[in-house]
Amino acid sequence: MSISIKTRQAYAEIDEFLELLSEKQKNEIPKKLREFFKEEKDKDYFKIIDKDIPIKDQNLKEETLAIIALLNLQYWCKDKEEKRRLQEIYAQNEKKYQDMLYEKYNPNDIFKKEKSILQTNNKTKESMQMIEYKEPIFKRILNEILKILHIR
Repeated sequence: MSISIKTRQAYAEIDEFLELLSEKQKNEIPKKLREFFKEEKDKDYFKIIDKDIPIKDQNLKEETLAIIALLNLQYWCKDKEEKRRLQEIYAQNEKKYQDMLYEKYNPNDIFKKEKSILQTNNKTKESMQMIEYKEPIFKRILNEILKILHIR
């Protein structure tokens, strides 16, 4: 399985983020996981993270923020009540996201849209009629005269 460039860039941002943490906070994350981020990150992608600016204002990738949220929930959040609250928030966000996806890609609506397109195409076909081209009357008379002259 190959890791996308976008994910590797997120790993680079995570690696940079982890470098800003205290040793205690860093050590709460398993060493294997930290090494994984370091090894799998995009080596050509550099994101400077300023520890004086809130994380939400750092213009980080969505994947990076998701990983930070997961690390917070899994390793840094020690209060059980806070963990429960965060899990509820994440579950609500996931439900909103799934609802949005369902609304956007609802199979019932897809077929309705296709039916609507077919109906529009049929109306267009119905409105288009074949027009029979008729030569002007003088030209037809002239052609008839020329036919008669060639026959006689």
